[in-house]
Amino acid sequence: MKGLELSRRYFETYGRPMLEREYGQYTGIIAAGLAGHGSECLGFDDEYSRDHDFGPGFCIWIPERYESVIGEKLQRSYELLPLYFEGYEVSDCAPRRRERIGVHSIESFYRTLIGREDAPETEMEWFCIPERFLAMAVNGELFCDPLGEFSGIRRKLQEFYPEDVIRKKLAAKCAVMGQAGQYNYGRCIRRGMYETAGLSCSRFVMAALGAIYLLKRTYMPFYKWAFRGAEEFADWGSEVEELKKLMGLFDIHDYAAKMLLIERLCIRVKSAIVRGGWSYGEDCFMQIHAERITEQIKEPRLRMLPIMAGE
Repeated sequence: MKGLELSRRYFETYGRPMLEREYGQYTGIIAAGLAGHGSECLGFDDEYSRDHDFGPGFCIWIPERYESVIGEKLQRSYELLPLYFEGYEVSDCAPRRRERIGVHSIESFYRTLIGREDAPETEMEWFCIPERFLAMAVNGELFCDPLGEFSGIRRKLQEFYPEDVIRKKLAAKCAVMGQAGQYNYGRCIRRGMYETAGLSCSRFVMAALGAIYLLKRTYMPFYKWAFRGAEEFADWGSEVEELKKLMGLFDIHDYAAKMLLIERLCIRVKSAIVRGGWSYGEDCFMQIHAERITEQIKEPRLRMLPIMAGE
């Protein structure tokens, strides 16, 4: 069973009845669900995920102003829920995961992930939050939120970056694709710097994945799950498979095939960028498109940052 489904069933079987029975006057301000850290919040957990940080559990979020009123009592009630469910044991959960479930304030959940209690307001505020943390702030599932405070912030974050932030980040991805993939990878191979060629290839792949996520208006998760998340993009299926292939080829023996793949992937990403109105022209060198995207940024501070800032 997937962790998110286990969490939902545990909540409906024990959590919701406990809240209604013991906290009837407060159910209107209590949100519950599972979100944040952990592969189960992304829906990517598998049999290997169960050797740590796995078990029945869910989060309860309340406004910070109610913590002194019911916070401690609510946590005690949560800890008294059954320890066994659907063949899984709550006590099997690692201590770190136990810190991520149970009772938290709405504000502390978002502060921990994005450094603030509400969605960013300015372009620079958006730009400064690492993308993987935004991915964690909007993943998982809400089981209930009658007050709407938690989901209200969540919806703002799910609307994705402002257009100028997308341009800045997309320009950086294009610049890295051009520099690490189209330019430096081949030069490293010719110099016999195979270890550096490997680094160049890895940087290219991460930048290309990042560009695909941006074009899909989806936050790219922690690197461990970047490929797994990209597999959800049906219209980018062949490109994702080619990026996987690129990572599996050997630099010493397969560099010509890798260089061909790099160029082909650049052409495809460039075409998507041009179709979307982010850039223009038939040039295939991604550095050129990084500069053309940057030209369209209206926010002066973002436009003046180094072209690879925020890569």
